Amino acid sequence: MMLIGFLLLSFAVLLAAYMTIGRWLARIFRLSSTPDTPAHLRRDGLDFEPIRMSALFPQHFSAIAAAGPIVGPILAALYFGWGPAWIWIIVGCIFIGGIHDFMALLASLRHQGRTVAHLVQQYMNPRAYYLFLIFLYFSLLYVIIAFTDVTAGTFVPTPNAAGAAPGPAVATSSLAYLVLALAMGLTLRHTGLSPLMAKLVFLPLVALAIIGGPYLPLDLGPGSQQTWGLILLGYCFVASVMPVWLLLQPRGELGGYFLYIVMAIALGGLFVGGLVGDLAIQQPFFKSWTSPAPASLPLLPFLFITIACGACSGFHSIVASGTTSRQITCEADTRAIGYGAMLLEGFLACISLTTVMVLTGGDLAKLGKPDAIYANGIALFGAEPLKLLGIPAANVLPYLTQFALLCFATFVFDTLDACCRLARYVLMELLGWQGFMLSLVATAITLLLPVIVVLMPPPTLGGKAQPLWLVFWGIFGSSNQLLAALTLLGVTMWLRRRGYPVWLTLGPTIFMLIMTLWSLVFAINPYLELLQSGKPLEALIHLRFGITISLLFLGVWLVIEALIVWFGPAQRDPAPDTGAAVPAT
Repeated sequence: MMLIGFLLLSFAVLLAAYMTIGRWLARIFRLSSTPDTPAHLRRDGLDFEPIRMSALFPQHFSAIAAAGPIVGPILAALYFGWGPAWIWIIVGCIFIGGIHDFMALLASLRHQGRTVAHLVQQYMNPRAYYLFLIFLYFSLLYVIIAFTDVTAGTFVPTPNAAGAAPGPAVATSSLAYLVLALAMGLTLRHTGLSPLMAKLVFLPLVALAIIGGPYLPLDLGPGSQQTWGLILLGYCFVASVMPVWLLLQPRGELGGYFLYIVMAIALGGLFVGGLVGDLAIQQPFFKSWTSPAPASLPLLPFLFITIACGACSGFHSIVASGTTSRQITCEADTRAIGYGAMLLEGFLACISLTTVMVLTGGDLAKLGKPDAIYANGIALFGAEPLKLLGIPAANVLPYLTQFALLCFATFVFDTLDACCRLARYVLMELLGWQGFMLSLVATAITLLLPVIVVLMPPPTLGGKAQPLWLVFWGIFGSSNQLLAALTLLGVTMWLRRRGYPVWLTLGPTIFMLIMTLWSLVFAINPYLELLQSGKPLEALIHLRFGITISLLFLGVWLVIEALIVWFGPAQRDPAPDTGAAVPAT
């Protein structure tokens, strides 16, 4: 298959799904076009603030995307080949991930903008509700810890394949991007500047920040990754308690447009390079049923764990029901924002796959990390059209690489402070707290564990230093996918009680439960084998095992609670639903 054929087929299938399944979902749930959503009814200027769909879509898209549709697909392609990764992305985001995101957003809208945990409380029982909140909270902590490490790693001066170390330049450009997002929020709030004019002003300014980054590199010296980690967590504290109009909305909109731009650059370069250049698929469709040693993870079930964002991700339900549902103007926008954004993320994951597909074995060995593979690929694609204009690739590759790394860091920025805000929501809901001062306390408690982890010495496994994000990526993947399964479980209980077609989410629920619980059971075996060997184990291995057991225990317990409610006596509907059910056929 040619690269162009790969992209065209991927896009055509995803677009067809949006036009057919997306339209069917809108009809089944009778989405309203009236502005009576929680953003209007509970407007407070801090968390509940309506915003037009053209701004909310890129914000939601950048928040759910983050590093997931980049890191996961690239790792899966390296482990198993691009073919299995591609099939799971396409099938997963159409029939599981898109349904999951749409239903989580719609359910939150029809329950006053509350999180998915509220569904568990209302349609299962209080015990399951508290279990779900605890699971939700610690899942968010994993994301904050892992993505803080990923972002801090992009800011340190690590040489890439070309010998350059663009990290400090990326740090400068990233900080400038955040300042510009704040300026855009203030401008939109306190001046008469239109949203379109604001984008026309601030997007070029961000481009200047990218170009200027190499001339003012921000290198914090030895141990800078730890320092950057603390700075990022400090930023999370401030950003997560700001009014949404000041930073979350403008930064999310700018971040979303960056995603559009990087996708356009990649597509243009792939088409030019595929037609008149030398870009071609170099990697095999299928590599192996197991990942390389020492991990040696089997394709089943770990393909479905390695690729979360881009196919199905439980984190999306937290974003949909935690921030997006509190800003959406009308239910009719749910089709595009809930289902459509997931399909677009699937296409972004396909583009990430191409950055691996064009590499030879030697290139893979040199690049190594997923962020380096991604940045290298986007830079190569962006240079292809410029070659036709007589511009040497060597003159533009450094800037394009920095641009791709900034975009990568930007995606994670959008997730980091959103995660902290969402964790604050969950903790306050768990403790019954309200008010701004208690929100500050909840945010500080949330960031305590990530700060401790950042201050710890670099982790080692088998005597070798490992990136923190890689150590916890398997746990993040399992917990994230288990969260998706449990969200689908809660939504299924809601659909059953309201008379909607239950099969819509029941099949995806069972599939995701099987894959995630299977992966957690599999992860226990290596630990038991190490214990039997009598060899001394690093503390990190014990910690990882403890987290794995806890996730497995919580997941199984919640499933048992759901089965008790499902097969128990019929319960009366506790509250009216704003939508009218269409009988299943």
